[in-house]
Amino acid sequence: MKSYLPKSLLNDLQYYITPPHDCSYLENKSARMVFLDPVHRIDVVTLSELSRLGFRRSGDFVYRPECHLCRQCLSCRVPVDSFKMNSQQKKAWKRNQDLQVRIVSTKDATPIHYDLYEKYIIDRHADGDMFPPSYDQFEKFLIHSCSESFFLELWKDERLISVSTCDMLDDGVSAVYTFFDPEFAHRSLGVFAILKQIEYVQSLGQDYVYLGYWVPHSAKMNYKSQYVPIELLLDGQWRRLNRTLSQEEIEQLGEMLMTTLPSEWNDLIIK
Repeated sequence: MKSYLPKSLLNDLQYYITPPHDCSYLENKSARMVFLDPVHRIDVVTLSELSRLGFRRSGDFVYRPECHLCRQCLSCRVPVDSFKMNSQQKKAWKRNQDLQVRIVSTKDATPIHYDLYEKYIIDRHADGDMFPPSYDQFEKFLIHSCSESFFLELWKDERLISVSTCDMLDDGVSAVYTFFDPEFAHRSLGVFAILKQIEYVQSLGQDYVYLGYWVPHSAKMNYKSQYVPIELLLDGQWRRLNRTLSQEEIEQLGEMLMTTLPSEWNDLIIK
């Protein structure tokens, strides 16, 4: 394993835990989050260490699920030197070779970025908790950052059609959020954006693209398991999957990550 920059004092940071709330990924489940006090301004080294421990960033908040009787939120990352495209990814790569890639700081966001974000949320997530979109929401979610962040933009001629918000880490890049023009959905821009992030990390001579949480029992998250090999943070250790899992295997993995009491305990517990 590579040696990264000197470690910061993670134990000196202040953490909090939320009360139980509805899980964003699994129906009829509750969730809790441990989060870093947003007053702390952290650097790339600290965010990198936290990412390796399973934390994610959303705006100024750095958090990690800490749920009772459930371990399904698996941090996942793609080791870029070993990654191989599957057939669908190769098609998405070929389909989008006419696009131009630009890297800009999130601090340089313009109304063009927000207009694309608004269009995407209205078309794709009108039934979600991010609807209705607002500039304040966009700014707090994707522009405000406790570390070094950038937009990986995809342009068709002079038209911005996709934006991926990413965080720089000392061992690669963390993919925060991607939004794109729904008119170009046939291009598989979400897939292509991840492939370009992988290529970008390769060009930097770094190791990983962190894709956030893969939740086996959440169908909308299973696209992440298509990027193989992929490494999963299982019980505090990064472990590699060298092939795509079948749906049955994904279901089995999800079941193993749910810890339940034996049935004979049911009568002993006051519900």
